[in-house]
Amino acid sequence: MPIELIIFDLDGTLVDSCKDITQALNYCFEEKGISGFSGDEVRKMVGEGVNRLIEKALEARGIFNFKEPMLECFINYYKEHITDYSRPYPQVKETLNQLKDFKKAVISNKLTDLSIKTLKSLGLLKYFDFVGGSDLFSERKPSALPILETIKKLQTSCDRTIIVGDSELDIKAGKSAGVKTAAVTYGYRDREFLKDADFLIDKFSDLLNIIKLIGT
Repeated sequence: MPIELIIFDLDGTLVDSCKDITQALNYCFEEKGISGFSGDEVRKMVGEGVNRLIEKALEARGIFNFKEPMLECFINYYKEHITDYSRPYPQVKETLNQLKDFKKAVISNKLTDLSIKTLKSLGLLKYFDFVGGSDLFSERKPSALPILETIKKLQTSCDRTIIVGDSELDIKAGKSAGVKTAAVTYGYRDREFLKDADFLIDKFSDLLNIIKLIGT
Protein backbone atom coordinates (compact mmCIF):
# COMPACT_ATOMS: atom_id res chain seq x y z
CA MET A 1 0.00 0.00 0.00
CA PRO A 2 1.59 3.34 -1.02
CA ILE A 3 2.55 5.73 1.76
CA GLU A 4 0.52 8.94 2.10
CA LEU A 5 1.70 10.21 5.51
CA ILE A 6 5.23 10.35 6.94
CA ILE A 7 5.45 11.08 10.67
CA PHE A 8 8.82 12.20 12.02
CA ASP A 9 10.31 12.41 15.47
CA LEU A 10 12.22 15.68 16.01
CA ASP A 11 15.28 15.48 18.27
CA GLY A 12 17.78 12.91 17.07
CA THR A 13 15.87 12.40 13.81
CA LEU A 14 15.43 15.70 11.99
CA VAL A 15 17.58 17.88 14.23
CA ASP A 16 20.66 17.38 16.39
CA SER A 17 19.68 19.46 19.42
CA CYS A 18 21.73 17.67 22.06
CA LYS A 19 24.21 20.49 22.69
CA ASP A 20 21.49 23.08 23.33
CA ILE A 21 19.63 20.70 25.64
CA THR A 22 22.88 19.97 27.48
CA GLN A 23 23.69 23.68 27.82
CA ALA A 24 20.23 24.43 29.26
CA LEU A 25 20.35 21.51 31.68
CA ASN A 26 23.84 22.35 32.89
CA TYR A 27 23.01 26.04 33.32
CA CYS A 28 20.15 25.17 35.68
CA PHE A 29 22.07 22.52 37.60
CA GLU A 30 25.15 24.67 38.06
CA GLU A 31 22.95 27.55 39.27
CA LYS A 32 21.99 25.24 42.15
CA GLY A 33 25.59 24.19 42.74
CA ILE A 34 25.01 20.75 41.20
CA SER A 35 27.50 19.30 38.73
CA GLY A 36 26.37 19.15 35.11
CA PHE A 37 26.45 16.46 32.42
CA SER A 38 28.36 15.57 29.29
CA GLY A 39 26.64 15.53 25.93
CA ASP A 40 26.82 11.73 25.84
CA GLU A 41 25.09 11.50 29.22
CA VAL A 42 22.30 13.85 28.11
CA ARG A 43 21.86 12.03 24.79
CA LYS A 44 20.93 8.88 26.71
CA MET A 45 18.38 10.75 28.83
CA VAL A 46 16.43 12.63 26.14
CA GLY A 47 13.40 11.28 24.30
CA GLU A 48 10.67 11.04 26.92
CA GLY A 49 9.96 14.75 27.29
CA VAL A 50 11.25 17.53 29.50
CA ASN A 51 9.63 16.26 32.71
CA ARG A 52 11.39 12.92 32.45
CA LEU A 53 14.65 14.58 31.42
CA ILE A 54 14.68 16.65 34.60
CA GLU A 55 13.65 13.66 36.72
CA LYS A 56 16.39 11.46 35.24
CA ALA A 57 19.02 14.17 35.62
CA LEU A 58 18.13 14.80 39.26
CA GLU A 59 18.03 11.07 40.01
CA ALA A 60 21.47 10.69 38.40
CA ARG A 61 22.78 13.16 40.98
CA GLY A 62 20.90 11.49 43.84
CA ILE A 63 18.50 14.42 44.22
CA PHE A 64 14.76 13.90 44.63
CA ASN A 65 13.49 17.45 45.00
CA PHE A 66 13.91 20.73 43.07
CA LYS A 67 11.98 19.25 40.12
CA GLU A 68 9.53 22.15 39.63
CA PRO A 69 12.04 25.02 39.90
CA MET A 70 14.52 23.07 37.76
CA LEU A 71 11.83 22.44 35.16
CA GLU A 72 10.90 26.11 35.06
CA CYS A 73 14.55 27.14 34.80
CA PHE A 74 15.21 24.67 31.99
CA ILE A 75 12.22 25.72 29.88
CA ASN A 76 12.92 29.45 30.33
CA TYR A 77 16.61 29.11 29.44
CA TYR A 78 16.05 26.65 26.61
CA LYS A 79 13.41 28.87 24.95
CA GLU A 80 15.97 31.65 24.66
CA HIS A 81 18.78 29.41 23.40
CA ILE A 82 16.83 26.76 21.51
CA THR A 83 18.95 26.71 18.35
CA ASP A 84 22.24 28.26 19.41
CA TYR A 85 23.95 25.05 18.31
CA SER A 86 21.13 22.87 16.95
CA ARG A 87 21.20 22.04 13.26
CA PRO A 88 19.25 19.79 10.87
CA TYR A 89 21.03 16.53 10.15
CA PRO A 90 22.68 16.18 6.72
CA GLN A 91 20.28 15.76 3.77
CA VAL A 92 17.17 16.61 5.81
CA LYS A 93 16.11 19.72 3.88
CA GLU A 94 17.00 18.24 0.50
CA THR A 95 15.05 15.06 1.23
CA LEU A 96 12.01 16.89 2.61
CA ASN A 97 11.95 18.92 -0.61
CA GLN A 98 11.74 15.68 -2.57
CA LEU A 99 8.88 14.47 -0.35
CA LYS A 100 6.69 17.50 -1.09
CA ASP A 101 3.85 15.34 -2.47
CA PHE A 102 3.44 13.46 0.83
CA LYS A 103 1.61 14.56 3.95
CA LYS A 104 4.19 15.09 6.69
CA ALA A 105 3.92 15.57 10.45
CA VAL A 106 6.22 15.88 13.45
CA ILE A 107 5.26 14.10 16.67
CA SER A 108 7.66 14.81 19.49
CA ASN A 109 7.75 14.24 23.23
CA LYS A 110 9.13 17.78 23.34
CA LEU A 111 6.54 20.46 24.19
CA THR A 112 4.62 21.69 21.14
CA ASP A 113 5.74 25.34 21.31
CA LEU A 114 9.38 24.28 21.69
CA SER A 115 9.03 21.87 18.76
CA ILE A 116 7.52 24.57 16.54
CA LYS A 117 10.13 27.13 17.60
CA THR A 118 12.94 24.68 16.80
CA LEU A 119 11.56 23.86 13.37
CA LYS A 120 10.81 27.49 12.53
CA SER A 121 14.22 28.71 13.63
CA LEU A 122 15.95 26.12 11.44
CA GLY A 123 13.77 26.73 8.38
CA LEU A 124 12.01 23.36 8.60
CA LEU A 125 8.49 24.28 9.75
CA LYS A 126 7.24 24.94 6.21
CA TYR A 127 7.66 21.30 5.27
CA PHE A 128 5.07 19.97 7.74
CA ASP A 129 1.28 19.84 7.74
CA PHE A 130 1.09 19.28 11.49
CA VAL A 131 3.36 19.49 14.56
CA GLY A 132 2.31 17.90 17.85
CA GLY A 133 4.21 17.81 21.13
CA SER A 134 3.66 15.87 24.35
CA ASP A 135 1.29 18.52 25.74
CA LEU A 136 -1.05 18.25 22.75
CA PHE A 137 -2.04 14.63 23.39
CA SER A 138 -3.38 12.84 26.47
CA GLU A 139 -0.59 10.27 26.10
CA ARG A 140 2.94 10.46 24.71
CA LYS A 141 5.13 8.04 22.77
CA PRO A 142 5.53 5.05 23.16
CA SER A 143 1.72 5.23 23.24
CA ALA A 144 0.10 4.82 19.82
CA LEU A 145 -2.41 7.58 20.57
CA PRO A 146 -0.43 10.55 19.14
CA ILE A 147 0.08 8.63 15.89
CA LEU A 148 -3.56 7.56 15.63
CA GLU A 149 -4.85 11.08 16.31
CA THR A 150 -2.44 12.52 13.74
CA ILE A 151 -3.54 9.99 11.13
CA LYS A 152 -7.16 10.94 11.78
CA LYS A 153 -6.39 14.66 11.63
CA LEU A 154 -4.60 14.32 8.30
CA GLN A 155 -7.32 12.05 6.91
CA THR A 156 -5.36 8.98 5.94
CA SER A 157 -4.97 5.44 7.31
CA CYS A 158 -2.52 3.35 9.32
CA ASP A 159 -1.60 1.18 6.34
CA ARG A 160 -0.58 4.32 4.41
CA THR A 161 1.58 5.76 7.22
CA ILE A 162 5.20 5.40 8.30
CA ILE A 163 6.91 6.82 11.39
CA VAL A 164 10.58 7.77 11.28
CA GLY A 165 12.42 8.12 14.59
CA ASP A 166 15.66 7.46 16.42
CA SER A 167 14.50 5.50 19.45
CA GLU A 168 12.65 2.47 20.71
CA LEU A 169 9.84 4.84 21.77
CA ASP A 170 9.09 5.67 18.13
CA ILE A 171 9.25 2.02 17.08
CA LYS A 172 6.94 0.86 19.90
CA ALA A 173 4.47 3.66 19.17
CA GLY A 174 4.48 2.80 15.47
CA LYS A 175 4.06 -0.93 16.04
CA SER A 176 1.18 -0.33 18.46
CA ALA A 177 -0.51 1.95 15.93
CA GLY A 178 -0.08 -0.55 13.11
CA VAL A 179 2.06 1.69 10.90
CA LYS A 180 5.39 1.04 9.18
CA THR A 181 8.45 1.97 11.24
CA ALA A 182 11.86 3.31 10.21
CA ALA A 183 14.69 4.04 12.63
CA VAL A 184 17.62 6.36 11.94
CA THR A 185 20.96 4.97 13.10
CA TYR A 186 22.69 8.38 13.40
CA GLY A 187 20.50 9.64 16.27
CA TYR A 188 20.59 9.34 20.05
CA ARG A 189 20.18 5.56 20.46
CA ASP A 190 22.54 2.70 19.69
CA ARG A 191 21.54 0.23 16.98
CA GLU A 192 20.61 -2.42 19.56
CA PHE A 193 17.60 -0.33 20.55
CA LEU A 194 16.42 -0.10 16.93
CA LYS A 195 16.35 -3.78 15.99
CA ASP A 196 12.54 -4.05 15.91
CA ALA A 197 12.09 -1.35 13.25
CA ASP A 198 10.85 -2.41 9.81
CA PHE A 199 13.61 -0.35 8.18
CA LEU A 200 16.92 1.17 9.26
CA ILE A 201 18.12 4.51 7.87
CA ASP A 202 21.86 5.22 7.93
CA LYS A 203 21.49 8.56 6.15
CA PHE A 204 18.32 10.63 5.89
CA SER A 205 18.03 10.35 2.12
CA ASP A 206 17.64 6.55 2.49
CA LEU A 207 14.03 7.34 3.31
CA LEU A 208 13.32 8.07 -0.36
CA ASN A 209 14.12 4.49 -1.40
CA ILE A 210 12.15 3.08 1.52
CA ILE A 211 9.04 5.03 0.50
CA LYS A 212 9.42 3.77 -3.08
CA LEU A 213 9.94 0.19 -1.90
CA ILE A 214 6.77 0.24 0.22
CA GLY A 215 4.77 1.55 -2.73
CA THR A 216 5.83 -1.19 -5.16
